[in-house]
Amino acid sequence: MDQRILIATRVVQELQPGNLVNLGIGLPTLVANHLPPGLEVYFQSENGIIGMGPVPEEGMEEPDLTDAGGGYVSALPGATSIDSAMSFGLIRGGHLDVTVLGGLQVDEAGHLANWMVPGKMVPGMGGAMDLVCGARRVIVAMTHTARGTPKIVPECTLPLTSVRRVDLVVTELAVIEPTEQGLVLKEIAPNVTVDEVLANTSARLLVPDQVPTMQLPG
Repeated sequence: MDQRILIATRVVQELQPGNLVNLGIGLPTLVANHLPPGLEVYFQSENGIIGMGPVPEEGMEEPDLTDAGGGYVSALPGATSIDSAMSFGLIRGGHLDVTVLGGLQVDEAGHLANWMVPGKMVPGMGGAMDLVCGARRVIVAMTHTARGTPKIVPECTLPLTSVRRVDLVVTELAVIEPTEQGLVLKEIAPNVTVDEVLANTSARLLVPDQVPTMQLPG
């Protein structure tokens, strides 16, 4: 299974019927493509849509229907468009059940850095700060390393998105839960060993005696 699809598929298991869910740009948008039949959740994008559907097939894109990162999305029957003030009111008011965000780094304190690499031009933080502070649950969906360099680190060296501890980190190698005691290894991916996870993680992980394998469809 492609590692991005593996991550998105595992994140879906954290969603509950009726959840209002924000998907960050990039990898998190794939979550909408992998909902199992019968699971009804409402995807929100901070540029002003509730009821966002899967990424459309090539040739079926609607130029005026995009997510916050400018990527094409679809809209489900009953979807609604709202203005930016209403959208951020939902986020800042604590009405989002879950946000799924990409990450550049997560550290042992559960801090997320996901908006800037020093020296590179960026348009701004966007909604990331509001999402991490405002959503009831924050899930980070990211690859475990970047060109072989661990992204789960003792302390973030990139600018923090928020000082709030995120709730869960899902990578192609593992599911990790940040807690007051530290980062707990909750699951490992199929055909991955605990030692492989540890070798690709520079942060200290708390490893239970038994670490289950992710249960993925197919």
